[in-house]
Amino acid sequence: MELEGLVGDESLRGSWRMDDSDFQYRKLIVWQKAMLLAKAVYALINQFPATEKYALSDQVRRAVVSIPSNIAEGCGRASNRDYAHFLSIARGSLYETMTQLEFAQSLGYIDTIKDVEELASEISRMLTSLMKKYIPLSPSPSNSRSPSLSNSNF
Repeated sequence: MELEGLVGDESLRGSWRMDDSDFQYRKLIVWQKAMLLAKAVYALINQFPATEKYALSDQVRRAVVSIPSNIAEGCGRASNRDYAHFLSIARGSLYETMTQLEFAQSLGYIDTIKDVEELASEISRMLTSLMKKYIPLSPSPSNSRSPSLSNSNF
């Protein structure tokens, strides 16, 4: 799509014109770290064999890009509940990404995910903290949607 000519077109500007203040998510450290994670994961994916180009590597790309994307989308929502919901989706995508990287490591596609795992843990803590800030949940078992692994026989 050719954007030249559209960018400076005054007819496209109005009261809705976007500027830096419209993209407040860029100021969030968790979003910035999620972007760094995505770049780091893309670098790891380059180590995958060519046979994985449209399989696991594609799945990892979608999952890791979903993390900062959902943080940003949540910022654009009208309610705190919606924001927390998208933060939850971002955290789920983070877990998905890490699971896929662990699988790739077990197949010998990548050597180590230690640095990525440390960054992912930090992002997970930040997302959880933000979610609690916007939608405080009581710790009752009936309110918990996260599976408890402590009593699991799996």
